[in-house]
Amino acid sequence: MPEIDAPAAAAPTALPPMARRFRGFLPVVVDVETGGFDARRHPLLEIAAIPLDLDADGRLFPGESAHAHVEPAPGMTIDPKSLEVTGIDIHHPFRFAKPERDALEHVFAHVRAAVRRHQCQRAILVGHNAHFDLGFLNAAVERSGHKRNPFHPFSVFDTVTLAGVAYGQTVLARAVQAAGLTWDQSQAHSALYDTTLTAQLFCRIANAWPAMAAPADTDAPAALSPPPDAA
Repeated sequence: MPEIDAPAAAAPTALPPMARRFRGFLPVVVDVETGGFDARRHPLLEIAAIPLDLDADGRLFPGESAHAHVEPAPGMTIDPKSLEVTGIDIHHPFRFAKPERDALEHVFAHVRAAVRRHQCQRAILVGHNAHFDLGFLNAAVERSGHKRNPFHPFSVFDTVTLAGVAYGQTVLARAVQAAGLTWDQSQAHSALYDTTLTAQLFCRIANAWPAMAAPADTDAPAALSPPPDAA
């Protein structure tokens, strides 16, 4: 019986470099400052996000940041001990805090623009103890009824794990220093500062494995659900 040739497979659509690098995900480094440890009871007080970018050599670097102070959502409880750690004065006249939904949209609009620019399908949160940040983000999204959250609802890249593997350090300050970066303790527990240093740390680790940056099958379309505003 003669063999029947299989139909030629359609050539995969070439994806932009960032979409190839992480299978359609755009890594976005996030840090939140909060009024406690329970995302259901304690409010989101500050949020910062930095989408990552790629240079001409395919090396990751931190992009532009978006940052907002957040008014405590109605009905939430603030643990005074958390404010002692973060140094946040929620009544400071120059805090210029936004209502929770407005703060989320300020950050999400910046992230969605980066997702579109890199032709990715969804953002993935990068954080130090990332599920803590994602938990507060998801709780704020649910409370505010926000419908255009660009982040994957449960997947993350966690620099605690990555730094533990790369440097044997899991505390952010120690991991940053082990990576050869400078840590300023006086600026710690600011969402924007912690996000900036976490972004530098993630890029330092990810760029150390360039051979893993482009596996052979990365031109295949990513099997991801599009973000809510993909249309």
